[in-house]
Amino acid sequence: MFFNLLLAQVENPGENPAGDNAAAIDVSEKATQTLTDLQNWGNSAVVFVQDQGPEWILRIVTAILILFVGRLVALWASGFLKRLMNRGGVDQTLALFLSNIAYGFFLTLVIVAVLDRLGIDTTSVAAVLAAAGLAVGLALQNSLANFAAGVMIIFFRPFSAGDFVEAGGVSGIVDAVQIFHTQMKTPDNKMIIVPNGNITSGNIINYSRNATRRVDLTVGCGYDDDLREVKKYLIALLESDERILQDPPPEVRVTELASSSVNFIVRGWVKKEDFWAVSCDLTEQVKLGFDERGFSIPYPQSDVHMHQAAPSA
Repeated sequence: MFFNLLLAQVENPGENPAGDNAAAIDVSEKATQTLTDLQNWGNSAVVFVQDQGPEWILRIVTAILILFVGRLVALWASGFLKRLMNRGGVDQTLALFLSNIAYGFFLTLVIVAVLDRLGIDTTSVAAVLAAAGLAVGLALQNSLANFAAGVMIIFFRPFSAGDFVEAGGVSGIVDAVQIFHTQMKTPDNKMIIVPNGNITSGNIINYSRNATRRVDLTVGCGYDDDLREVKKYLIALLESDERILQDPPPEVRVTELASSSVNFIVRGWVKKEDFWAVSCDLTEQVKLGFDERGFSIPYPQSDVHMHQAAPSA
């Protein structure tokens, strides 16, 4: 009704004052066309609301319900997955990370379902998501490699927190295994952050995995020393240390007749926590015992012969 009144007002403007020209007529025609367009748009909107309104209201309500219920289902599914992994003994860090990924995946499906219910073409949305995923994957390929390596470390457990290991080109005590990196602490209390990809790409030596370790020392005596007495002393030294296990029994054997010494290999099994202390103590006791008994510990030496040339005439 309002648009009809305006249109009538423009079509019958009454008497124009003198001096109206073609410009005024052109403005009047444009105004008439604008009002006509507005009237047509309003009529189309009314027709659309009358025909499509109930269906669109139903779509919007349904989309809201899908979003609400789908979010609850995603939360429940991710929580159930986390509880399942915790019962299976999966590392807490990995369980939390995978449950978050599951929640994001389910929520993405819910959003796609909502868009589809609203009549939006989800094929283009899926293509955009795929392209974005590819771009993110290329940008974070090193991080993803470290993530995959972290999952392997957590699942296969080549080491645990507290183990002394040599991995990724460094040695230290494992402080924590994270998804992307491993924290290691050196004996002098330095913290080292090692990417997990560096660890799994090389050899891993775990010095703490087994309950016992073998102490190996190489001891040399002089050729003039009594070989039997030296060997007897070394055996007694191993047997007198209560930290050295008797099963398997310790052993002392001659391994080499070197250029300036007769070399013994001294071996004894100890608990892993006693390894360093026993190794250092045995080295000290060998030196003190050799000094007390008059055994020599040869060291490389060179003889230099000097000849004085006769003076020239």
